[in-house]
Amino acid sequence: MSHLDPEVAALLAMGEQPSDDERRHLDACPECSAEVSSFARAVIAGRARGGAEALLTPPERVWESIRSELSLSEPAPEARSEAPAPSASVEPSSSAARSHVPSRRSRKSRRPVFFTLAGAAAAAVAIVAGVWASGGIGPRPEIISEARLDGLPAWAGAAGEALLERVDGHDRVVIDLDASVPDDGYREVWLLTSDASDLVSIGVLDGPSGTFEVPDDIDLSRFTVVDISQENIDDDPTHSGDSIVRGTLSAR
Repeated sequence: MSHLDPEVAALLAMGEQPSDDERRHLDACPECSAEVSSFARAVIAGRARGGAEALLTPPERVWESIRSELSLSEPAPEARSEAPAPSASVEPSSSAARSHVPSRRSRKSRRPVFFTLAGAAAAAVAIVAGVWASGGIGPRPEIISEARLDGLPAWAGAAGEALLERVDGHDRVVIDLDASVPDDGYREVWLLTSDASDLVSIGVLDGPSGTFEVPDDIDLSRFTVVDISQENIDDDPTHSGDSIVRGTLSAR
């Protein structure tokens, strides 16, 4: 007998009883036995997590991305409605229970559907994870103020934008920089007072954009200017004096 079909291994991991041939094969084949055990661990982990925490409902754009990724048609209006609650379960008789156990023939006939659904589920998880990572799911930030960042004379053509956002009571600055910068050195983001008498670094800009948490002890009524500087790689933590862009935050 050849190795078990992956669908059969998955069904066995979920609790379906193996046939005599399958049982003998599992006893003799460490590879298939390990595969079923691996699936079983995933099933156990999934069931154990079932009631751990409330699940978030992704926004409609997530499902639109899933449909686009899988080339699925728009669902009918009635398909979007909430499914009715299942009726109370009734313990089936032994003969009825056996009738619901898929035969080997029905397993094979379901294989295209099984793998289509598996592929759809995998794509859905990947898309939802991507949206989650990019901030598409979670608290919506409140935009407090914004600044247009203008290039200084030594950086003609440089420009950018800064947004001051508040999420869960914490402030952060979101930066977008459009500038031709050298490969050496690095870019540092600063908050300055309006008269430039005081300043504080909030991080290094790696690439054209970034998000920087503002320490809670920074008084944003004083530190209203956003500055991005070109810095040399050295042991000097102070501002280089070579500002690329600068702008003042103002309420929207």
